[in-house]
Parts: sequence; structure tokens; C-alpha cells
Amino acid sequence: MSNLAAKRILLGITGGIAAYKSIELIRLFTKAGAEVQVVLTDGAKAFVTDMTLQAISGNPVRSTLLDPSAEAGMGHIELAKWADLIVVAPASADFMARYAQGMANDLLSTLCLATESPVLLAPAMNQAMWRHPATQANANTLADRGVFSVGPADGAQACGDVGPGRMSEPSDIFAYVEQYFHHKVADQVNGTKDLTGQDWVITAGPTMEAIDPVRYISNHSSGKMGFALAQAAQLRGANVTLISGPVNLPAPNGVNLITIKSADDMLAACQQAMTNQADVFIGAAAVADFKMKAINHQKMKKQSNADEMQLTLVKNPDIIATLASQKGAKYIVGFAAETQDVIHYAKDKLARKGLDMIIANDVSRTDIGFNQDQNQVTVLTKEQTWSSELATKNQLAIQLVEHIHTHFKSTLSK
Repeated sequence: MSNLAAKRILLGITGGIAAYKSIELIRLFTKAGAEVQVVLTDGAKAFVTDMTLQAISGNPVRSTLLDPSAEAGMGHIELAKWADLIVVAPASADFMARYAQGMANDLLSTLCLATESPVLLAPAMNQAMWRHPATQANANTLADRGVFSVGPADGAQACGDVGPGRMSEPSDIFAYVEQYFHHKVADQVNGTKDLTGQDWVITAGPTMEAIDPVRYISNHSSGKMGFALAQAAQLRGANVTLISGPVNLPAPNGVNLITIKSADDMLAACQQAMTNQADVFIGAAAVADFKMKAINHQKMKKQSNADEMQLTLVKNPDIIATLASQKGAKYIVGFAAETQDVIHYAKDKLARKGLDMIIANDVSRTDIGFNQDQNQVTVLTKEQTWSSELATKNQLAIQLVEHIHTHFKSTLSK
């Protein structure tokens, strides 16, 4: 059963081209078993229609603060009380400004002020608007008041600009909400967080090893597993530093994201993050095993009379083995992405690198692993083995954080 089954989500849609993405977000929520009520601002009506949203959500769409027929049924105060979570996607700069100032001049802003439920924003606007000091001040004000946010993402925008301000993809917003509701995570966010005070350092994504100014060696890692682990640990109260190679994912909410390119960069960032010994380190990144012995400073030209080219490679630093030998964290977890004899190679890596736990997955399967939203793993320690069911990476991350925390606590008690 989904974490969203029978949850009541109020989705607010403000004016902006990203409003069309909310149709897919509603579909994801309802498919997971949630009940969705939609509220439109006047600006949003220029981009999406009541009829479409009603057909997808299965409920009438609300947009007027003092609609007599709506007030006779579910008034705006009752609607504010009804929601388990309010999601505003997209959240425009104008809406964020009005919300930060405590204005209640339309239905959506009134609901956000009247509710005692959590509010999650997915900002979407032009990159210059997002970077403007006023917008940043409003975002910080709302965060200080306990309003959550996802994104914005970085990339090409409808206006032709490139930069931060794109609304996070519906799948990323859904993933956050899914984690939020898992095993009473909502209660943990508002109260008890059993990882509070712990420092977790997590690596994610591929590394990019330069050959020359235009070419590089890398792999197919999407970073989704590491990002999901970072969000799951943060939601339970951990202070999380996420060190990631080049990926196309928005920074997890409340996580300190450090971006790098090469394996050398990743090792240096990990050592810096663990200057004071971390509690838990998770090496979920797919680090390239080799790099160029010498990077060419100019583009290597193709020789017309040569059918082959030879590159001289040398080993990259073994990040997780180095950190384990340096005792950079009290508990160290590795990943083993294998295409054959998965458990055999994972056990060898667990012992050889001095790890506390290793998470093995078969990346030869096309339905899990690299660039997929689902995964299935086997968790090994010196004493135990546990195999997961096939699950989304966000669901699996929650289970893995629980396993890691349980085993970490047991080591502290010895």
C-alpha cells in the first residue's frame, strides 16, 4: 500500500507556465490513493482549466474565496482543516511574497494562513526573479516559519533564459510527499526526530574524469538513490551533507548539497565534510575506477590515418576505503553495483575495505539500478543479510535509513 493511501492533499496552483505540470502531479497523487482537492488562483486560470483538473482529481475545483455554493458545503476554513498537507505547485514569486507578508486576499493564500497542516512549496519563476533579493528574503522567511520547499530546479526556461527557477518535476515533488508521509514522517517533521544531532555524509551520482576540455569518462548513475537517502535521513532529523557528481536532480529539501566533478574532488569534499568525525557515511556514488594519467589541455584531434587511439589511465583514489582507514565516520556504508556474482563481490568488498555495511544491487537488470526509479538490493553486514522487495528508490531509501540507523545504534551499545 502506498504511503499516500487515504491522505488528503490540497493542491494549490498559481499563475505560470509550469501549471501544466500540476496535471501530472494530481495523477500521481490520485494513483497512489490520495484524495486531492484543487485550488486555483486567478493567474492559474490562464494556463489550466477547471474541467481538466476536475476530471483528473475527481473533485470540484475551487478558486473563489467567498463562493456562496462552496461556503454552504465545505467552507474555506473547513477546507483548511481538511488537508493533511497543502502543496502549492507551481508557487509563483507573487504568491510567495503575499504568503510571506501574511496576506489573505484570495482563497489559496487564506487557506495557507488558516491551516495548521504543513505547507510544501514548489517555486517556479524566471531565473532573475528567483535570484532577486526580495524573493530570496521571502523564501527564507517562509522556511524560518516551517514552510517546506522542493526546488526550484536549474535549466532552460520557457522565456529562453537558463538558470534556477524551473518547477521541480512532478515525480520529484511526489517523491518528497511520499517520503514525508512514510511511517508517520509527518509527525517526525513536526516533533520527534530520532536522528537529530547526528551528522550524515552521503555521496551520489557519477564522477566525471576529464580526457581533454571536451571529453570525459563517466557512467550511467543518475544519483537518484543517493538523493533519496539524503532526503530520508534529513526527514528523520539528521544533519545531512550530500556530495554529488553531475546529475539532473533538484537539491533535497534541508540538505547541504556540495557538487563536484572528479573522484579527486569527491574525496577532498568528503574529507572536508568529515573534519569532525561524522556519525554515518554512505558511499552511494558511482565513482569512476580510472582517470587520465595526464589530462590533455587542448582538444585531442582525430588523426585521419589512424583507426585507433590509446589513452593511458591510472587508478582513481578508493574513496570509501580511504575514509574507512581514516575513521572519517563512526559507521561506514558502501554500495556494490555488480553485473554478476553480486553477493560474492559484495562480501569481498565489505571485508576488504573495512566497511560496516554494504548494499548490493544487480545493475545488469534493466528494471532497476542506473537511471531507473525502482531498485532492489541486498544489505550485508558481518552478521546479517537482508534482501528488499522491489520498490521505488524513495521507498527503499526510507527502509535503508532505518536499517542503517538500527545497526549503527547496535554498534554504539557494544
